[in-house]
This record gives sequence, C-alpha cells and structure tokens, in this order.
Amino acid sequence: MALLHRSWRRWPPVVACHITHTPAWITAALRARSSSFGAEKIEERQKRLMARGIPKQKMIPGVKQVIVVASGKGGVGKSTTAVNLALGIAAYDMVVGLLDADVYGPSIPRMMNLRGNPELTNSNLMRPLVNFGIVCMSMGFLVEEGAPVVWRGLMVMSAIERLLRQVDWGQLDYLVIDMPPGTGDVQLSISQNIPISGAIIVSTPQDIALLDAQRATEMFRKVNVPVLGIVQNMSVFQCPKCKYESHIFGADGARALAAKLALDVLGSFL
Repeated sequence: MALLHRSWRRWPPVVACHITHTPAWITAALRARSSSFGAEKIEERQKRLMARGIPKQKMIPGVKQVIVVASGKGGVGKSTTAVNLALGIAAYDMVVGLLDADVYGPSIPRMMNLRGNPELTNSNLMRPLVNFGIVCMSMGFLVEEGAPVVWRGLMVMSAIERLLRQVDWGQLDYLVIDMPPGTGDVQLSISQNIPISGAIIVSTPQDIALLDAQRATEMFRKVNVPVLGIVQNMSVFQCPKCKYESHIFGADGARALAAKLALDVLGSFL
C-alpha cells in the first residue's frame, strides 16, 4: 500500500511536464483550426439567418407580369404616371390591373373616379373595383376618404400582403403597382415577395427629386429588380395664352440622371 502511494505521488509531475511543454507549433495549429472552425460556423449561421429572413417570391395567381411605378420623392406625378401607363397598356387589348400600394396616401380612387367598398367572393377574396376597363384595388376603398391611416410598420406590411394576395385579380396580362414614395419597408416587401418584371422611376428635373430618384434606382438594383427607365414629369410649363415654354424646375435633369445611371428616358411630360 505504501509502495502504491509512493508511485502515485511520482506520476503527476511527469504528466504535468508533458502537458506544460507542448510544442508551440502544435498550439498554434490547434488555435488556427479552432478559429477557422469558428469563422466557418459564424458564416454558415449568418447564411442560414439571411436565407430565413428573405421570403421566397411567389407569383400572384392569375397575374402574368408586374410593373412597379416608383419614385424616391412624393409629389412628382408618380400616381398620374401609373394611371396613364395602365390605360396605355389596356389600349393594346391587354387586361390590366392597378394596385395602389400607397397605404398612407392613396390616390388611385380619385384618379380612377372610383368609390365604394370591395365585395367579397365565395372564397373570401376582395373583388376589385373597375373603371375604364381597369381593375383597381386601393386602401382608399377600405377607409373613409380623407381619413388618416395611422398605422405602424407591421400593420402596413399586413395590409400590403392582403392587397397582393387576398384580392380576386382574375386573369391579368399586367398588374401596375403605384408604389409609395421612398425606399422603405413597402418597397422592400413587395420587391422580395413577388417577381417583378420591371420598375419605372418617375422624377421631376429638380436636383432634390433627382437625388431621391437615384436612391430608388439603386434600391431596385440591389434587390435585383430590372429598372426599365426614367420618366421626367413636370419638365416644362407652357403658357396657355402665348404658348411660351418655361423650365420652372430646370431642364433635362432626368436625362442627365438617366445617362449617369445608363438608363433610358421613357418620356418627358408637361
């Protein structure tokens, strides 16, 4: 028993010697391997989280093509352009729908001369209102005219999802979406939830409007939405008496921006 006790006392220093004198290159290799594994795990986790956070795009049932009309700034004639685009496409014997995605400031009901509440189908889908052969849906049909929509972001996202998915659009060749101004949640949500054939950017020739138009263009490019071109609105004022033209907001600002961004100018309107 005493011999066993003495042997036990001799062994620990030997083991400790081997542990404390591990070669430096082994320690460095173990640390490098551990750090590389840690970096790989972090990168894999980030990819999983990103993939989980980005929704998968789903077609809107019955809709063949989606075109969004957007601008970085409000008051540049975006809704007017969206309505004229829808009517222009319909003139080519296409079946067209018009979605007003501006929850806070819907303009389509007034521009399309529509009032009333959508009826529900047997499938509990909202039936769009129709005028000029265009089927239309807007938050303006669901609230009183002039009533403010005081909602937080999550409620707005839920409303957009319903306007996209819970509407009986029928069979459409084109759905034109009038986007709200800016580059926020609504734009990102629509761009990531449905496949978009192209975006049209509307701007006036003013420098401030052009800056926001550039931001809108870059936003769509980041989410892989093709930008079809730029429309210059309010390009000139023509005197109703003498027909003299004045460039109140500047001249050809959108053309210069289009050249800078390698885009086409789709039109220039009064």
